[in-house]
Amino acid sequence: MTTKPAMLRLPAVATLLFALLAPAAAFADNKDTVDYRAHVMRTLNEQSAALGQILSGVIPEKNAAAHLEALALTASTALKAFEPKVPGGESKADVWNNWADFSKRMNEFVRQAREAAKAAKDKGLTSAGPNAMDAMASCKNCHDLYREEKK
Repeated sequence: MTTKPAMLRLPAVATLLFALLAPAAAFADNKDTVDYRAHVMRTLNEQSAALGQILSGVIPEKNAAAHLEALALTASTALKAFEPKVPGGESKADVWNNWADFSKRMNEFVRQAREAAKAAKDKGLTSAGPNAMDAMASCKNCHDLYREEKK
């Protein structure tokens, strides 16, 4: 008979542990989501910076196609990084409040980056330049609306 009351208490203890640990787990998940999103966006920034050096002529263009391919690949994962509605980092709440516009802009960026990567691979940087510049301008336009830079 002593085992029955202990067994009855087990669900209560489990419920109490879940209630205490669930908020911490949710916080960790939110922090992880924001951190992941920041990593993806930093990668886009680094690739854009490298391309800026190449397009300005400071660095030889032999790696331009590789940087554009990396930019296109990262851009294609960036929208997924924003799908969880987790505010934080440098993202304004408008990302999720205006999801249709934000996702349209991100998809356009992906398209431009892919076109630039393909042009650079097939025909060289000169033919990719306009698409690459359009892709970088897309970044800035989106940041103007949806990014709140932390200082």
